[in-house]
Amino acid sequence: EVQLQASGGGLVQPGGSLTLSCAASGFTVSRYAMSWFRQVPGKELEWVSSINFGDGTSYADSVQGRFTISRDDTRKTLYLRMNGLTHDDTAVYYCAKSAKRWHVPGTLEYDYRGQGTQVTVSS
Repeated sequence: EVQLQASGGGLVQPGGSLTLSCAASGFTVSRYAMSWFRQVPGKELEWVSSINFGDGTSYADSVQGRFTISRDDTRKTLYLRMNGLTHDDTAVYYCAKSAKRWHVPGTLEYDYRGQGTQVTVSS
């Protein structure tokens, strides 16, 4: 059974940093693209970043240069390091597994998604 459990969210001041983690089980992490998405209440789900088979990465323009996605295949964990956080980054963040090895940037493709973790950027 595929399971994804995101953690690491919280309250942070503007300009601060957080690292989100996503513990995965039930599949071989390195064989699939994995992504982070986020959602603000009342708005659509937004793609944030993906890491593909072979470890190629991609980022939404809004987070490029501030966020870093990585993966530890041994620990079966996906990470999202977020620096320079702004109010616009406030959202529930979800980790997700793709059915494919490569994720098309900007799309919302996934076959499993974990429960989210809340990130609030506020002074």
